[in-house]
Amino acid sequence: MASYDVIVIGVGSMGSAACYYLAKSDVKVLGIEQFGIPHENGSHAGQSRIIRKAYFEHPDYVPLLERAYHNWKQLEAETGTQLYFPTGLLYAGKADGILIKGVKESARQYNINIETINHTESKNRFPSFTIPLDFEILFEPNAGFLTPERCILSFTELAIKAGATIHTHEQLVSWKQDGSVITVQTTKQTYSCKKLIITTGAWTSHVLPNMQPQLSVTRQVVVWGTPQQWDNFIQRNFPCWLIDDAQQPGMYYGFPILPVSQIGGSIGLKAAYHYPGKPTDANRVDRTITPTEETELVKSVRQYLPTGFNSIHLSKICLYTNTPDENFIMDFLPENNNVVVAAGFSGHGFKFASVVGEVLSDLALKGETTMPIEFLNLNRFNK
Repeated sequence: MASYDVIVIGVGSMGSAACYYLAKSDVKVLGIEQFGIPHENGSHAGQSRIIRKAYFEHPDYVPLLERAYHNWKQLEAETGTQLYFPTGLLYAGKADGILIKGVKESARQYNINIETINHTESKNRFPSFTIPLDFEILFEPNAGFLTPERCILSFTELAIKAGATIHTHEQLVSWKQDGSVITVQTTKQTYSCKKLIITTGAWTSHVLPNMQPQLSVTRQVVVWGTPQQWDNFIQRNFPCWLIDDAQQPGMYYGFPILPVSQIGGSIGLKAAYHYPGKPTDANRVDRTITPTEETELVKSVRQYLPTGFNSIHLSKICLYTNTPDENFIMDFLPENNNVVVAAGFSGHGFKFASVVGEVLSDLALKGETTMPIEFLNLNRFNK
């Protein structure tokens, strides 16, 4: 039986980062991934992910974001590859809506640079947008996007370089703890370890059935379109954006057209709807996208980008793993400080991967972290 100090189950967004920080700490680490690295079956594919500091969800996330930005910069320096692209981020919504109020509150508490833009200025700076006159417009210049596949590959490569063992196309069958030893059985082999980290995304409730009440997996549609004027929407002319739709819950968001020759991924202008979609099981996802699903999404986005989606070039399915309060879970399993879980990132977690990996490493090796994650513990669901 091969023995390790720490085994990480799931080498995606959070797991690849955890493997990297563990390997840098000079411990014997094994990462086990049921698919390839990266892959399109879960939540991390799709070419781009927004990163922002003025976090409307809750100001408590901002210290984690500050550390995440720092860690992404360090990863870029170590790899010599640009992973974060500061395009700026346009926010729009009603002044009393959750988005605008939340952005302002986080910016106020942590002195984050946010610009207030009137509609005339918006038309001059961002002519491709049509923003309702009763919406407020904000702009965060230091926001932008990350390239998730390259981030995950970078973490994985550096983890291996630092001594980690990474196994792909190997599925967890079971795990159990006997005294101070944890035994991990996969479809290929049996391993033992002292500490176990579980970062299995949409499969978490399969690995940890007791967490099923706290996690629901939903199917999310993402589209890439062809605009009327391509150059209006390329990276140097167009920002990332997030708009609080007043007609229904949730928000629409998107990215500039990215140069696939440099970044890879899908061609065109990307947009999606940030709100839990149809419930699904990670092992039985219907990845067929109906014309109605495409049409409804594009119709809504065209309210704000009337020339952005002349036609649909491509559509894909990704997965959200949602908690009841849409906040993450990062904690030890109840009454077991040898098993750490990170899950329930609720469609807004990728930007945190660089700090989550560091936190998971600290929890596994030190039993604690200096980062403020108390609001993300499992106990909150028992109150």
